Amino acid sequence: MSETQSEAQTEAWTIKRLLDWTTEYFGRCDSDSPRLEAEVLLAEALGCERIQLYTQFNEVPQEPALGNYRAWVKRRAAGEPVAYLVGHREFYSLKFVVSEHVLIPRPETEHVVVEAIECSKHFQAPIRIADVGTGSGCIAVALAKHLPNSRITAFEISPEALNLALQNAKLHGVSNQIEFCESDLFASFPEGQFEIIASNPPYVGTREVETLDANVRKFEPEIALFSGPKGTELIERLLAESVERLVVGGYLVFETSPIVMESCLALVAHQSRLEHQKTVRDLAGHQRVVVCKKTG
Repeated sequence: MSETQSEAQTEAWTIKRLLDWTTEYFGRCDSDSPRLEAEVLLAEALGCERIQLYTQFNEVPQEPALGNYRAWVKRRAAGEPVAYLVGHREFYSLKFVVSEHVLIPRPETEHVVVEAIECSKHFQAPIRIADVGTGSGCIAVALAKHLPNSRITAFEISPEALNLALQNAKLHGVSNQIEFCESDLFASFPEGQFEIIASNPPYVGTREVETLDANVRKFEPEIALFSGPKGTELIERLLAESVERLVVGGYLVFETSPIVMESCLALVAHQSRLEHQKTVRDLAGHQRVVVCKKTG
């Protein structure tokens, strides 16, 4: 091989070179996971699994895949979340379709699923479960997959989000287990009680807006983020309505922020028929999920 040919090969935009360059570029753009994001985008552009990239390091991607990848890199550098770019996100080892109409599923919310499954052990099938504020449907679908004898009602105020949740339920073959209801909390569901109510409600206060990551603030739906000035307004309503919707001995499992955790526990204490069972920490050690039980 001549020196000119060797230089040409060195300069070719191989998969490895693309990943290395993008990782360094995303690092300068304040990405928390620059290598992971580069791999996710390139694998999606090439239509392969991430692990396959490592067996094809010396291959040179061609158009249109390369053009799509470059466009996504530019948009990601401008702050657009990777999940919205590729149109999906993994949650509880399941792939969920996402769009700008729903909050991107996060690992912290998996603790809601874990605790709801644990609570289900106290009841005989079929277990009635409500997922309040279902968004992409990640909680409802994950519970349906792991509790095949459950019957789940997924509540969501946004019709666009509800359509996406239904799409995800069909994708994972559990749409027959889940009833979807367009509703502000339980408002459009006049009757019915549940053994378990699970929820990841909006819990950011509008006065905390500047504390949010700029990418979240700019791209994710406000209706799924903000509860009101304090951040506890929706949770206060959820607690009051859940008291009426839970069977005696039923459980409410909800996610919240460490910033408002103390206020949320005070709200739980004000509900005489709800007993605080435990608070669960996320992988970062922050208090994240509250488990309550209806006592009477």
